[in-house]
Amino acid sequence: MKAVLLAGGLGTRLRPLTLNTPKPIVPIFDRPFLYHQIDLVKRVPDVDEVILSLNYHPQRIQAVVGRGEDAGLPIRYVVEPEPLGTGGAIKFVEPYLEGTTIVFNGDVLTEIDLAALVEHHRARRARATIVLAPVDDPARYGLVETDDDGNVTRFLEKPDPEQITCNTINAGIYVLEPDTFDRIPANTRYSIERRYFPSLVERGDAFAAYIEHGYWLDIGTPAAYRQAHRDILDARCRTRGAMLAGAGKPTVAGDASVAPTARLLAPCFVGPGSTVHPDAEIGPHAVLGGGSVIESAASVRDTVIWPESVIGAGATVDGAIVGRRCRIGEHARIAPGLVLGDDSTLTPYTRFE
Repeated sequence: MKAVLLAGGLGTRLRPLTLNTPKPIVPIFDRPFLYHQIDLVKRVPDVDEVILSLNYHPQRIQAVVGRGEDAGLPIRYVVEPEPLGTGGAIKFVEPYLEGTTIVFNGDVLTEIDLAALVEHHRARRARATIVLAPVDDPARYGLVETDDDGNVTRFLEKPDPEQITCNTINAGIYVLEPDTFDRIPANTRYSIERRYFPSLVERGDAFAAYIEHGYWLDIGTPAAYRQAHRDILDARCRTRGAMLAGAGKPTVAGDASVAPTARLLAPCFVGPGSTVHPDAEIGPHAVLGGGSVIESAASVRDTVIWPESVIGAGATVDGAIVGRRCRIGEHARIAPGLVLGDDSTLTPYTRFE
């Protein structure tokens, strides 16, 4: 069995962070994001290979992931010559598939039991199974209707309030049978969500739903990306990142250096090789990437700092994301909601709002 991660998107909603770092390898704590998805795939005994469907900066993903030594499963790279959409990408990897296939969108953080999902798919003798997540505000999303037997019956694209009949949305995780890909044209941009799935309903194929009531988050915006770190720190999402972070308490990597007079406010995470100088304050909900430096009396809270960035003495960073190798001058201030791309520099006493 193969698992396909759709990892070719541009990550435009996460820019400027994704200008240099494709979304599948943005760091969640000190691990590339896609490793959290591969951790779930490894729990399915039948899966013997992960196929990464790539288009945007494929060489950068390959340089980080390699052959899969750190991921724990063999990795095959399939690079689209041009963006083909979610359906076109699946069609493009079809020659490498062998029977039942797990498909994962490249921006979903979840705790789903994929082995149970595959078992459900097989028990239903489905041609396709889609994971659905219940939401509190269904008017914001495209919805997926099911009947009393758990079969998918209709897709509603951001319906008007009077049209809302359910609260379940496409969670971006599927189990598919490749012999249903005959309706996807080759080498053509094609949407699995808008065309392939509705075609299954129209043809009356066995199309099952699997309702996932556990943790689920699309990390594709800066706000959601920070939320993912907060959720892991607070143990609302129990990934390997939560173990690394020591959920609910300050956690310092073994080779990090924290001055005795620095204050670590739980929960927070100080990554490997980082340095926190005297009287600096880290947290709550701060994540320091590897090799970062927080100088004296600086304050970092509710913020994700990527590796090798320096926060100057007396600077304040609150509710932000700071990319790699940034230099924040002394007594500078970064306001909530702001995002600095890689190699950004703020001069001393600058207010970035």
